[in-house]
Amino acid sequence: MFILKKLLSALILPPMGFLLLGFLGLWLERGYRRLGKGLVAVSLLGIFLLSFFPVANWLQRGLAIYPPISEVDLMRVQAIVILGAGIYRDAPEYGGDTVSRASLERIRYGNFLQQRSNLPILVSGGSPFGGKPEGETMRDALEKEFRGKVKWIENKSRDTAESATYTGHILRREEISRIALVSNSAHLRRATRYFEDQGLEVFSAPTGFATDVPSASVELVPSIYALVRSTEAISEWLGIFVQILTHEFRREK
Repeated sequence: MFILKKLLSALILPPMGFLLLGFLGLWLERGYRRLGKGLVAVSLLGIFLLSFFPVANWLQRGLAIYPPISEVDLMRVQAIVILGAGIYRDAPEYGGDTVSRASLERIRYGNFLQQRSNLPILVSGGSPFGGKPEGETMRDALEKEFRGKVKWIENKSRDTAESATYTGHILRREEISRIALVSNSAHLRRATRYFEDQGLEVFSAPTGFATDVPSASVELVPSIYALVRSTEAISEWLGIFVQILTHEFRREK
């Protein structure tokens, strides 16, 4: 099921989704000329628009509903939970697997919060495609490079929903019910609900906000980085849609 979900996501999300739509348009053009040309135009226009920073930032800002965690809220929590965001595999400069750029952003902020609060940290992330679990690479980077302290590692999860489930098991054993949840600002809208479903009181601690580019001229030039950010945002919107459907299905049962 997990592999199927990843495969469907890869086929639907940009740029593959738009490329497949364009190929479909080219194929249909032989018998349905206007429809085929329309699909090709939509596919090209879609990739073009998503490659602009204003579009990418607009998509991400709609997801970033939580402000930075306040000092007051940080004093109320019992632990900091940092969610993984992938692996930098076989990194030649490090001699093996280490954290991805997105995970590095999260553990840096988690360490910043620990320095302010002296709270224990739980890192969460498994190895959905084999290799070293994300949680372990996060622990290594946080302790060796940032001099932080990790108390618990959740290393079984393959996605956010499983991360919430397994993390919930660990925290309940430790009698912890209030957490600061660290992840990217666009991800926390969905992640917070999963962790609340585990009976936890969640104080969202976002990082990696979509901020304005330094020059107006950069906004007018298509960028692969903007396309990546747009794709990440669309992935989150789809995840929220599936999350809502899943909750409705469970409620009806």
